[in-house]
Amino acid sequence: MPQAKHGDTVKVHYRGKLHDGSVFDATFDREPLQFTIGGGQIIQGLEEAVVGMNPGDSKTTELPVEKGFGPHREDLVVVVAKSKLADLDLEPKVGELVSIPQSDGPPVDATVAEVTESEVTVDFNHPLAGEDLSFDIKLVDIVYGAH
Repeated sequence: MPQAKHGDTVKVHYRGKLHDGSVFDATFDREPLQFTIGGGQIIQGLEEAVVGMNPGDSKTTELPVEKGFGPHREDLVVVVAKSKLADLDLEPKVGELVSIPQSDGPPVDATVAEVTESEVTVDFNHPLAGEDLSFDIKLVDIVYGAH
């Protein structure tokens, strides 16, 4: 039976959990996730965990921050004048996800961290940045192998 290797396109079911055991995402009740190992489409630790698995295999893997969504970076937390968001027709609320237009590309999602009378603090870090993660993984299929 073929083992998943770098360059293979695979389908997996997963359950992603935080350190406290709470589930942040799962595919077991929907279509499996399809990706190419080494393609950089998903977090590094999940790609690496699938290498060596056979279709039908299941395992649990622990991912440190560096293999997940990376550390929380303070340089990605930005204070913006509330007037700059007025054009977006937003009334930002703490914890809300907002889409911030960029002059040189598509909008970028950010989480509202703080709101004052004149300013809004937005956090461009991934919501799971800085978190150690755990994944229950089942390799459903190797769709096609590397050449």
